[in-house]
Amino acid sequence: MTDAEIVSRIMGGDVDAYAILVTRYRPRLSRYALRMLGNREDAQEALQDAFIRAYRAIGRCDDPERFGSWLFSILVNRCRTAGARSTRRARTFVSDEVATRSAAESHPAEQTAWREEIERALAQLDSDQREAFLLKHVEGLSYEEMAEITGAGVSALKMRVKRACDRLRGLLQEAYSA
Repeated sequence: MTDAEIVSRIMGGDVDAYAILVTRYRPRLSRYALRMLGNREDAQEALQDAFIRAYRAIGRCDDPERFGSWLFSILVNRCRTAGARSTRRARTFVSDEVATRSAAESHPAEQTAWREEIERALAQLDSDQREAFLLKHVEGLSYEEMAEITGAGVSALKMRVKRACDRLRGLLQEAYSA
């Protein structure tokens, strides 16, 4: 079933059909929110808020075939808001002991250490650069899709991705040689 068909069912009163969209998009959006915010609780809060806002405003989704992009843009805005809020208060990077232990059990130690180093490097990027990098290289979106989601121009997004790559390269080289 396409997104447009599901949106049509929801608009027709089938509120349970929204669960299909939540199931379809939750893994990808959750991954993005966690990487953007660096904190599981903040990421889950932003994700839940995005799903609720999308449900309440589903009638304003101009192109139901592109529901996923529309929902992603809502999440991007929620992450921006949460990110701004979290920078105003002291925060530490992911310190979820259970998640750390389970990651170590499911991956070789080297991969876990390298992954943690990448997460630390991502956390050091400016939020605009981190957002652009994640949308392009983790989520695999085109620059046009990114522009639609973020409201930034394609050339600005290309520059943000380039600067993010340059900065990450430098940070990871420092970590590797240390």
